[in-house]
Amino acid sequence: MDTMRDRFIAITSQLLAEEPRLAVVLADISADGFAPARRAHPDRVINVGIREQLLIGAGAGMALTGMRPIVHTFASFLVERPFEQVKLDFGHQGVGGILVSAGGSYDWPAGGVTHMAPGDVALLDTLEGWTVHVPGHPDEAEALLREAVDGDDRVYVRLSLQANREARPVDGSTGSTGFSVVREGRGGTVVAVGPMLDNVLAATGGLDVSVLYATTVRPFDAAGLRRAVDAGPGADVVIVEPYLAGTSTAAANEALMELPHRVLGLGVGRAELRRYGQMEEHLAAHGLDARGLRERITGFLRG
Repeated sequence: MDTMRDRFIAITSQLLAEEPRLAVVLADISADGFAPARRAHPDRVINVGIREQLLIGAGAGMALTGMRPIVHTFASFLVERPFEQVKLDFGHQGVGGILVSAGGSYDWPAGGVTHMAPGDVALLDTLEGWTVHVPGHPDEAEALLREAVDGDDRVYVRLSLQANREARPVDGSTGSTGFSVVREGRGGTVVAVGPMLDNVLAATGGLDVSVLYATTVRPFDAAGLRRAVDAGPGADVVIVEPYLAGTSTAAANEALMELPHRVLGLGVGRAELRRYGQMEEHLAAHGLDARGLRERITGFLRG
């Protein structure tokens, strides 16, 4: 299976030939992959080098002229380092564009904390009007990217090396912004975001819980969560996200404000892990492998 980033490069290169207003702005990351597209469209594939503030500014400038920019680099350099430019150049100026990240929370542990961005979605939560997609499979990444290219809004697509074994439908016929029901139960609701689904399904095997799947977390599907929760005297909800733990708990609490409920947010912890290791070891260290998830989910539901 190709990676989400591989699929992004291939599909975007194809879309450049089909959509004359589409442009790609890079900061060295993935420049080799886009080399053929740059030769074919030198005026619409721009590499600004390792200048992330300029990366965002150039993309927003293109949007001001009516183009649809796709701005791409590692998440830590796309959202965290140039956050002021994201806030002002896109948000304050009221223009749209597509930010596509790679690297996720810890895809490349040897890069250290400078190349990790577990706080990216939480940062974007402080801004108005961003749609946030977190695909769990390359097929989903492709569908969400194609959907984003057709719009004029502000979209963040968060890619990762971690992926589920199978893709889930995310096209317009199913409603890409809604949570889909993967498993039904009466003892609680677990929301699995993007590449967390396989581990969540393994962790909840044999448990009487509903499992929802989310590839779009902003806007948050409040109505979908309300439909899924137990109609009994209370509602227990666990949200498993591949970034900072608790990022979506406020949204879930707001969705359930009229019901007695408890919400547990699982994700990447705040403590910095100072050993490189491998991605699987980081998952286990944050309790996001199947064993760690089952322990914390069952403990919460028993409580």
